[in-house]
Amino acid sequence: MFAHVIFFVAWFPRVINVYKKKQMNQPYDFYRNPLAILIPLIVMLAITATMTGIFSNDGNGQYKYTSIRGKTVMIYGKGLYKDMSAEVAPQGIAQDYVTLLLAIPLLIISFFKAYKGSLRGKYLVAGTLGYFLVTYLFYTVMGMYNFMFLPYVILMGASFYSFILVVLSMHSASLSDRFKTFAPVKITGGFLIFNSTAIGLMWLSIVVPPLLNGTIIPLQVEHYTTLIVQGLDLGILLPAGVISGILLIRRNSLGYLFAPIYFVFLSLLMTALSSKILAMKMLHYNVIPAIFIIPAFNVITVICTVITLLSIKTNGKS
Repeated sequence: MFAHVIFFVAWFPRVINVYKKKQMNQPYDFYRNPLAILIPLIVMLAITATMTGIFSNDGNGQYKYTSIRGKTVMIYGKGLYKDMSAEVAPQGIAQDYVTLLLAIPLLIISFFKAYKGSLRGKYLVAGTLGYFLVTYLFYTVMGMYNFMFLPYVILMGASFYSFILVVLSMHSASLSDRFKTFAPVKITGGFLIFNSTAIGLMWLSIVVPPLLNGTIIPLQVEHYTTLIVQGLDLGILLPAGVISGILLIRRNSLGYLFAPIYFVFLSLLMTALSSKILAMKMLHYNVIPAIFIIPAFNVITVICTVITLLSIKTNGKS
């Protein structure tokens, strides 16, 4: 709470300033804002968080635990995620690798591209910030409490406010003019709708059957409070993908604003999901058919992201 008060008092007036300048159609200087502080903060804390998750190894290893619902759950028992289940903890470590080796470098590179006035750079930095926001939102609300709680909270807050600042600095009213007329919006927008729908159906296949057979609680809940990922996906992230896809197909200015950002975000998130599936495969879990479906979606997402960003005119600066 204290961290959020600091963010609000220090930077909310600048957010209002961005909005006012947009209303007056005045160019906003993308660099005279807190991003020069927030981005390095995110990078440093993310490096610390990911390396701690990857290399910490204290603990006695796996053990059985009886949940409040009377279910026996195998606990990981080692490192930062020692209180997580033996199935979920390795997925967290796998995502830490993606964040450390891909997301952090992309955030740094895209920020410098944006610093030079690149519209593509702004899309890249906004989408990457969206990845950091969602990642550390999940780590904050789903991960079992550990000594990295406050860094997770700061990463979540810094990513959120940075994301807002970047989006507000992009001129949505004129964005459609920055894209080539032959940009394949129907294909890319259609994939956003299809991907969100497919993942939504996958999550519903976990949630609905227990409701129908009377057991109520899916096995995937394990010893956690609820299905955090599925809940936030179904309630916020997947509808955002559908809406972005529809707006892009209609060539709405908001579609040109949010769809490319969503594609960058989704590329990183799908890469993290692919790494999680690979980690489970290495631990001899049954990951069929997900090991074929998710990487395929991952590749298509990256291709759509590249196509969308290449559709921006080379003089597309704002």
